[in-house]
Amino acid sequence: MDLIKELNKEVLDREVPSVEIGDTVRVHVKVTEGSRERIQVFEGTVIARKHGGIEETITVRRISYGVGVEKVFPLHSPSISKIEVVRNGKVRRAKLYYLRGRVGRSAKVKERL
Repeated sequence: MDLIKELNKEVLDREVPSVEIGDTVRVHVKVTEGSRERIQVFEGTVIARKHGGIEETITVRRISYGVGVEKVFPLHSPSISKIEVVRNGKVRRAKLYYLRGRVGRSAKVKERL
């Protein structure tokens, strides 16, 4: 058990920005294609945050060519190089699943000043 705690502590020491529900974030992910590695950026709104500790994840949603795309990112994964917060959202819910049924301006989240 102590070995597992040590590994968890080692991973959790890595700096992760404070990401809240409703924030618009830019996630930089390392993508390996054969022998080459590149950084791919995924920008969208955080609609959910789950678990805690080492297995904490965020769900990011964006509209791409008229189709809703959601990706789940483990916050402490070594494949994530960095997470930028573009703007802070003002919401009153812990999960923003209601955005899935909305398009356009109705799917917009107010900005926290």
